[in-house]
Amino acid sequence: MSRVALVTGGTRGIGAAISVALKNAGYKVAANYAGNDEAAKAFTAETGIPAFKWDVSSYEACAAGIAQVEAELGPVEILVNNAGITRDAMFHKMTPEQWNAVISTNLSGLFNMTHPVWSGMRDRSFGRIVSISSINGQKGQMGQANYSAAKAGDIGFTKALAQEGAAKGITVNVICPGYIGTEMVRAVPEKVLNERIIPQIPVGRLGEPEEIARCVVFLASDDAGFITGSTITANGGQYMI
Repeated sequence: MSRVALVTGGTRGIGAAISVALKNAGYKVAANYAGNDEAAKAFTAETGIPAFKWDVSSYEACAAGIAQVEAELGPVEILVNNAGITRDAMFHKMTPEQWNAVISTNLSGLFNMTHPVWSGMRDRSFGRIVSISSINGQKGQMGQANYSAAKAGDIGFTKALAQEGAAKGITVNVICPGYIGTEMVRAVPEKVLNERIIPQIPVGRLGEPEEIARCVVFLASDDAGFITGSTITANGGQYMI
């Protein structure tokens, strides 16, 4: 029987590419989304991957949503924490609402999604947790104190939880993408992309969502069973650690 993979923010951008790649690799995939019903409906119609709507910033919504996925598809064995938002502002202008919204989704969302599936993974002695952080969680970014803090927290969460899961057959890893050619990034003015962003990337181009998806597929596989607590840096050489 195919293993069940759940991808948050899984109907658009990097998340959509991850959902499709996991389906193509033989997994039964559920894609979570928060608000864009039209995009989710189109995604399901195109891919055949069912979409489930809830807000990852709510623990109760996550627990209920996961229960629905497991009732329809089976126990979640691969969880991809991809959902994320931005509320950018220079720190002296950042509001508590902007701070809390990003922390609640991009950091607390990892707890809210992982905690309800953790006991089942422990009982079955198998699990794969893959979280999507960011280059800006590694190096920081002006105007993104909230986002950078949350994404750095994702890395710390991964390293701690990996130590707890290792003896139970659960691996926990994180991927830090650089600038990826999603709809959001490609909406940046061409002059800014060509003169300020791409020149910082040694490979000379944006990444593609499918390149991040291939990292996820590997980490979800049995072949990656000896890799846990690791950070995969996929940024075209823009930031090396």
